[in-house]
Amino acid sequence: MTFYDCATAPSPRRARMVIAEKRVDVARVEIDLRNGEHFSPEFQAINPRCTVPVLVTEEGEALCDNAAIVRYLEALYPDPPLLGRSPLEQARTAEWVWRVESEGLMAIMEVLRNSSKALKDRALPGPDPVPQIPELAERGRARGQRFFSVMDERLRQTPWLAGDAFSFADISALVFVDFAGWVKMEPEPGLDALKAWREACRARPSGQV
Repeated sequence: MTFYDCATAPSPRRARMVIAEKRVDVARVEIDLRNGEHFSPEFQAINPRCTVPVLVTEEGEALCDNAAIVRYLEALYPDPPLLGRSPLEQARTAEWVWRVESEGLMAIMEVLRNSSKALKDRALPGPDPVPQIPELAERGRARGQRFFSVMDERLRQTPWLAGDAFSFADISALVFVDFAGWVKMEPEPGLDALKAWREACRARPSGQV
């Protein structure tokens, strides 16, 4: 399998952490987003959406989304499970992955893409120009801080977001919390459960990729 990655981007880090947790041997290809390599004809032939991550399977099919990549690898390499063992664990994991994406990652993406000068006319991923909306950056900051508190409340009840086991929900959430630092956002003081969870995530081998 071949994994198209970008070491500095948050989205492929989620897939990279899954690969690390499952100890899958893949050929890694670095895509230089800063210099627009993802818009090259060669990469567009692999993923017309011009985004990373991409995992090309042994059958030659390109999986161009984190959800697809983690489901594929979970089926091939069930241990350790990252999407839950029981039906209830699977449901909890799916719920928290969705919440992290919609309430956390999307909020920080709104801030970055609508405030960074380097992303002028790139307010949405893909090859088409999209103008920035500064008000979305302001809203994203408020949403991100709110979700820090939501996570802390949950982590006061359970060691990991989906329950007693580390999962793809925690991978997604760690990427969100670290990604927030890109736009100079950090959890407010007093969110001790969130802080302890973050340290536990970072202590895992996958937390360093």
